[in-house]
Amino acid sequence: MARYNGPVCRLCRREAMKLFLKGERCFTEKCAIEKRNFPPGQHGKARKPKIVGFGLQLREKQKAKRYYGVLEGQFRNIFKKASLTKGVTGDNMINMLERRLDNVLYRLGFGTSRNQARQIVRHGHITVNGRKCNIPSFVVRPNDVIEVAEKSKKNPTIISARDTTAHAPSPNWLEVDRENLKAKVLAIPRRDELVQIQLNEQLIVELYNK
Repeated sequence: MARYNGPVCRLCRREAMKLFLKGERCFTEKCAIEKRNFPPGQHGKARKPKIVGFGLQLREKQKAKRYYGVLEGQFRNIFKKASLTKGVTGDNMINMLERRLDNVLYRLGFGTSRNQARQIVRHGHITVNGRKCNIPSFVVRPNDVIEVAEKSKKNPTIISARDTTAHAPSPNWLEVDRENLKAKVLAIPRRDELVQIQLNEQLIVELYNK
């Protein structure tokens, strides 16, 4: 399966914002945005090109793809599903991305980054409604119960999720039981609840509708 294997800190520098791709490192002074807040490359520090029109739309799409860790084909498929769903296309798209199983685990604090959460899912450590699910792109629904498999609850990578001070509180649309490493999806998240997402999804909609 195709995936990006290059340095991820340069992606944050390209988008001029923290995409939280390196887990705990993103919250320290070692973060690339803190040390070198300019685009990567030989001329990144000297050149400040003015981006308008198509360039703005493209940058917003690239930012969203990198933020959620999806490839172009996956992202386009999500947009197509969002455009066929009743409601605002941009809101539907962000909603589907947020409800991906790897992102949900990251929001719950079961992984320090989306990459780590994706690996936890792929290695079979997670069950949804009592059944093992190893598909990171699985989209959860209200009343779904997400739990760390019994054999995996002593895994050093996951056990830190019990520490309530080690990560941000889980969002309102998720209910988490840290002692038992278990969570429940309470509702479909609304766009106004996802204020931490610094994306202008309307620009992405305009790009794909050209």
